[in-house]
Amino acid sequence: MTSTLAIVVSLLLLMYLAYRGITVLLLAPLMAALAVLLSGDISFFLPIYTDTFMKALSGYVLQFLPIFLLGALFGQLMADSGAAHTISRWIVERLGHKHAIVTVVLACSVLTYGGVSLFVVAFAIYPIARDLFRTADIPKRLVPASVALGSFTFTMTALPGTPAIQNAIPIPYYGTNVFAAPGLGIIGAAIMLGGGLWWLRSREAAARLRSEGYGHHTEVDSAADEKGEEESGPMSRMPLFLAILPLLLVVGINALFTYIVFPNMALAFLTERFPNVSPEKMTGLWALIVALMVACATLIVSRLGHWRDLRETVNKGVFGFMLPLFNTASEVGYGAVIASLAGFAIIRDAVLNVAPGNPLISEAVAMNVLAGITGSSSGGLSIALQTLGSDYLRMAQEAGISPELLHRVAVMAAGGFDTLPHCGAIITLLSICNLTHRQSYLNIAAVTMGVPLVALISVITLGTMFGSF
Repeated sequence: MTSTLAIVVSLLLLMYLAYRGITVLLLAPLMAALAVLLSGDISFFLPIYTDTFMKALSGYVLQFLPIFLLGALFGQLMADSGAAHTISRWIVERLGHKHAIVTVVLACSVLTYGGVSLFVVAFAIYPIARDLFRTADIPKRLVPASVALGSFTFTMTALPGTPAIQNAIPIPYYGTNVFAAPGLGIIGAAIMLGGGLWWLRSREAAARLRSEGYGHHTEVDSAADEKGEEESGPMSRMPLFLAILPLLLVVGINALFTYIVFPNMALAFLTERFPNVSPEKMTGLWALIVALMVACATLIVSRLGHWRDLRETVNKGVFGFMLPLFNTASEVGYGAVIASLAGFAIIRDAVLNVAPGNPLISEAVAMNVLAGITGSSSGGLSIALQTLGSDYLRMAQEAGISPELLHRVAVMAAGGFDTLPHCGAIITLLSICNLTHRQSYLNIAAVTMGVPLVALISVITLGTMFGSF
């Protein structure tokens, strides 16, 4: 009981201190150490850190470093080449200020589904969204929710093939790929998009009845404005086809290697030289790595002679992957330490028995809770799979549930309570928009937690009734 209480105390402190802005890089090992001390396992303090914590952290880095690195590089190349700006401007020109909310949501979703970083999208789209909302006289407080709907929801967790790191994390645990349960993913995405747009349009209509308007705001010259001004220069004049081509390559090449190339290759010979490699569990990651490499190379080659400073862009993208990777890896190390404590058995059994006979519900609860506590969908997902992934896979096999359905439910669930107020992405988004939690958080919560929860329940229901499709 003491060990279980120690785990709960450390989790609550992790959530509170993360909300106060302390980096998870420091919090994760400190809170893991606190849990060990409070549980009375003082004699195991140093071995648990050097063996359990660091082994889990380093294992995660080894497995997912290429995805984080290539994803960050691709996002930076899309931003600095002007491709992201070209695509977003094209959507704006087609839809216009009369459909400002839909325009912003679609611009964000196209970029994030193509593999552009959530933060790059927020910086790139905010100046456009601000001008659209001001022209349409829509309250500025709805801008963050519009960006969040297009960036933090269906393109991150539901749409099949999305290169978001959240969609890649379950692959080595379940032996799946990023296209897992495509039919259910599309249904979930449609519910998120449709429900989110309905909510935002209803808030817009209510504001018009009150004659609220855009509001009086002191617009500060932020990094987003500077980025937008830079992209309005020569680099932004990129042909639309070249701007969209890298996005198509990420999804297309990923699908090509996932469904055609790797399945038709005899990969058993790899285990002779690499006995620890399981090809059937790794081809999903390999396909994503190849797709991101080709997309990055295409962007560089297609814009040769047009880059302001290609070396600076590459360096910025490569350096930009380190903090997100090690933040998540530290949380995985924390989860490994927690899982090694005696009190975790009580918590594990309670979670696994939430819905006996249906591991999908138990998995959804575990992912939501841990994502909420850590304020990170990737962090919560990684901790849950690190500690419970093998249990869920076993339970699913016993219940006749496909790993693909487990994959999709896990990713969608992790994209639920991850956007609680202490979430770093939400804090950053509000900072970019120069708004506060009080002004905008209710609408953010509605489109990133409320509507996705409905989508998750729908997918679990359909998956339980009809299986994975």
